[in-house]
Amino acid sequence: MRVDRLSKLFIVRCSMGKISAIYRFPVKGMTGESLESVPLEAGRMLPNDRRFGILHGASARRAEAGDRDWKAKANFLQLAQAEKLAQLEARFDEETAILQIWRKGRNVSSGKLTDVNGRTVLEQFFAAFMTKESRGQPRIVESGDQPYSDVKVPFVSIINLESVRDLERVVGQPVDPLRFRGNLLIEGVPAWEEFTWVGKTVKVGDAEFQVAERIGRCPATNVDPATAQRDLTIPRDLQNGFGHTDCGIYVDVTCGGMIRVGEEITVL
Repeated sequence: MRVDRLSKLFIVRCSMGKISAIYRFPVKGMTGESLESVPLEAGRMLPNDRRFGILHGASARRAEAGDRDWKAKANFLQLAQAEKLAQLEARFDEETAILQIWRKGRNVSSGKLTDVNGRTVLEQFFAAFMTKESRGQPRIVESGDQPYSDVKVPFVSIINLESVRDLERVVGQPVDPLRFRGNLLIEGVPAWEEFTWVGKTVKVGDAEFQVAERIGRCPATNVDPATAQRDLTIPRDLQNGFGHTDCGIYVDVTCGGMIRVGEEITVL
């Protein structure tokens, strides 16, 4: 009994930080959606996160009809090479699977992503709006068991806002944490403390995660998600300021459950 009580006390002392925001990105490379809560399943990403992707023309020509296998990010329209994507706001309705594209406060295109005709309308819009970047006729594809994340593992990503604030010190100006396209934004954790969690178990609400690895950063983070301008050099600044190009951690959901904004994080 005494050991059990001590174990519980130890867990309480290891409670640190809380969830500040939750985001999912239904279409790879496009804007995210803020959620107040989300149900998680073991071994899976957030529901509807990176469920769809936009193959650029060169990859679309090689892709076979009905192929839903995971594909590397180089096959898709993405911010690293096509910052113009950030000019568009994506609004996805998970019940109808309708995607609305907004630009400068106007709805410029919409279509049902699970319907051939709906996808065709959206594909025609992207081909016209991103003539140079699309490299031909793009194709919208839906993932299978493994969504179109940057790695071929169904991880959830966590960004520590204190680490981003410390990066701002090096950059010399504000850094929007949405540049890192994380699923869970956390606060109340010392800067870079999350890197020490690798290999450990983290509990949030009803869910538990195994912390797998740090997240290396690419030039997509150089694009301001608000202005679509390539205005910073995040990977270079990380390397110069901290000796690495990492920001955030990948975690594997080992025990499913509901998580909510404001809930505490416990490192077991």
